[in-house]
Order: sequence, then structure tokens, then C-alpha cells
Amino acid sequence: MGMVVMSEKELNRIRVLTQLDEGKVSCANAANLLNLSVRQIYRLRNRFRNQGALGLRHKARGKRPNNQIPDGVRDYALALIEEHYADFGPTLATEMLEIHHQFKVSRETVRQWMMEDGIWLSKVQRRRFHQPRLRREAFGELIQIDGSDHRWFEERGDPCTLLVFVDDATSTLMQLQFVPSESAFSYFSALEHYLGKHGRPVAFYSDKHSVFKVANEQSKGGAGMTQFGRALSELNIEILCANSSQAKGRVERANRTLQDRLVKELRLADISDMEAGNAFLQGFTERFNNRFAKRAYRPDNLHRTLNVEPDRLADILCWRDKRHVTQQLAISYNRKRIMLRETEFSRSLVGKYVDTYEFADGRFEVRAKGAILPYTSFDKDQRVTHAAVTENKRLGEVLAFVKKEQEASPPRVKVKSASDKGGYEKRERKPRRARRSEGASRSRAESLAILEEFRKKHS
Repeated sequence: MGMVVMSEKELNRIRVLTQLDEGKVSCANAANLLNLSVRQIYRLRNRFRNQGALGLRHKARGKRPNNQIPDGVRDYALALIEEHYADFGPTLATEMLEIHHQFKVSRETVRQWMMEDGIWLSKVQRRRFHQPRLRREAFGELIQIDGSDHRWFEERGDPCTLLVFVDDATSTLMQLQFVPSESAFSYFSALEHYLGKHGRPVAFYSDKHSVFKVANEQSKGGAGMTQFGRALSELNIEILCANSSQAKGRVERANRTLQDRLVKELRLADISDMEAGNAFLQGFTERFNNRFAKRAYRPDNLHRTLNVEPDRLADILCWRDKRHVTQQLAISYNRKRIMLRETEFSRSLVGKYVDTYEFADGRFEVRAKGAILPYTSFDKDQRVTHAAVTENKRLGEVLAFVKKEQEASPPRVKVKSASDKGGYEKRERKPRRARRSEGASRSRAESLAILEEFRKKHS
């Protein structure tokens, strides 16, 4: 006789029935110990005396369950899944089997089959581990930047975005600034304050937002970099993009802490707008760094002196682009028609490219070879057009602008025709010729009679 596998419950029954057989306990006490009836105790005792401990083993152990699905059905289901639904999850694959193949089985059964066959990985197997990265060794070597869209002023004000610059080596808050949304001009403003206070770091570390990384890598314009990337390149600062939010965990954890501490401190100070909030951030940053900043492994400060004139810095931190000059001395920019003033210099620019400069304060300049060109523009009053492409992080700001524009001007009901768009002017119609006098006019019947008489004479 080989090894007999028994459960803890069955082993407990053997112990009690052995004591019962030896007369150490009564049938009533054995029934209480095993939580069974006395009648069942008699049955178990007789089976124990006749068959021994093996008689107490569950009769179904080792046998195939009566409700188990046959192996052929399981193989057929897995063959369908591998052929048609290999990249489906268990829930969707179960639905597709029932809809398209009239094969009805529980979702958990399909899940177990797919896991056993290696088609589906369990939650534990799919788990990804992000091991912590060691800090950079020196202050100013790597600055993590991010924007946190949140109701910073709770119900007292509109939601906005807080731009956060964190040093990777020390977790020091380098720059905080409230802005309407994450945009190139918002980061230009925050970068200008950062450079004036700390100087130029070695590199910035950000996410893949379109401010930092070109969404379409195959685009021909922009030399493969964004406006913010172009500005950092001119300042000799590197920009690196993280592949996941966990990779820039220092600034992400700082955002989570700020969404708790800063919101409550703004509430205690009764601040409800961005202007007052930015003024409050200076003192808050000092208190936060005294509490949470770490000491760098090396004492070096790798920030470099800016050494850029204010006018030159303004030309760097702006939206710059190139536009082609047409035969009419015109360029197109942001759904506007820019007409260059005709001069001896501007006439030589036909067929060439000029540089456009758009500044955060609303100024717009057209330059060629460093000279500012005078111009006039058409359709200055532009609204957000139908089906304009808007990023998710700027949706709140754009909707606020649209609402303001709609309240300022009534909707345009009249739709221009092609003639109106082409500048067609309706001419006055010439007056009709004067009718003959009533005596000279003939009726239709008289005219027919004269014609008939003429035919008879010449027939």
C-alpha cells in the first residue's frame, strides 16, 4: 500500500474515532468534537473498523469531477482563441466565443485555460517593476520639470496649472509658477525666472508633452525640435524626455505633496487667484525646501552663468518660425495675411523666407537679415475656428477663451456666398424700352387675320 493523501479534517476524524474505539470518549462527545450527528458517528466508526484509516478518505479524491469540461471541448475553444482572438482578453474572448461560435463557457474558465496555455498573463505576471534610480550627484546637473493641472484655489477660483521645477540631486523646488495651462509661452516665462535666479543647468528632464517633444517625428519643419527645445538649444541646455511618469518620480511625488500642502496653505492665506498665488509661492518654496530638501552627494553647483543680454534672451524665449514671401509681398501666419510694406529691401525678398517672432506680450515682428520689416495684416480679429485642434492640457484655457469671445460678440448668422467672398457688386439694370402707344398696338387675333390675308393673295 502506497502513500495515502488525506486532509486535516480527515486526520482529525481518525484521532477522534481512535479514542472512541478505545473507549476514551463517548459517541455523543465524538459527535460534538467533529460537529456531526451521533448517527453519522456510528457510520464512520463501522467504516473505520472495517477498512481502517483508508475508509475515512473522501471517495471522490483522485477521480475526475462530474461537471468538468471534456478536454476536447477545451482544446477546441483554445484553437478558436489562438486563431481569431489571440490578442483578446479573457472577458472579450468569452463574449466573442458565445456570439460568433455559440460556445458558452464562464469567463473565469476561459481565463484559466488561456493562462495555462500561455495566451494570457495573470495580473501578477503582467506587473511591471520600476526600481528607483539613484539621484544625480551634483546640484544643477538634472532638473525635472512638469505641470500639475489642479484646483489649487479649490472653489474660490478657477482651476489652473502649477509649473514645477525640481532638482534631481537634492529634491529642491527650484521654480514654482501658476499659469493658465501648459504651453510654450508658459514654460518660456517660468524658464526666464529660473535662469535669472539660478543660471543655466546641464539638462532638463520632462515628459513627452508636445511642448518638449515633436509629436510627429517625420515632420519636415522645425528641424525636429519644438519651440521650447529650440530655445534650450540656443541656451546650450539639454532636454531629455522620460519614457514613463515613474522615471521622473521626484517631480511627480512633489506634485502630490504640493496638491496637499500648498492647497491648504493657500486656503489659510485666503488666496484665490494666480497673481496673488505667485506672490505667495516665494515664501512657501523656502519653507518647503527647508523641510524636504536633501543634501547632494557632491557639493558642486553645475549651474552656469547666463551671459545673455535681456534683448537677446527675449528673442530666444519667443515663438519663432519661417514664412515664404509670395509675389504679392505677403506671408501667411496663424490664419492671417501679413502684407509687407513695399520698399527696395522688401522687393528683394520675393520667393525667399523671412523670420517671424511672436512674443508672450502679444508683439509680432517680421525680420529678414536682422532687420524688422513694417507690415499690415488682414483679419486681425480671429476667433477659435471650427474643428480647431486642441490639446487636452490646454482644453480648459481654450474653452474659457471661447466663452469670453461668445459673450463679447453675437453669433454670426449670415453665411457669405461665393459672389460675396469674391467681391462681386450687383449692377443696376437698364430701363426697358418704352412700349408702343395703345393705338399702334395690335391684338394677337388681328395679327393672325392680316397674316392669313397675305397668304391668300400670294397663293
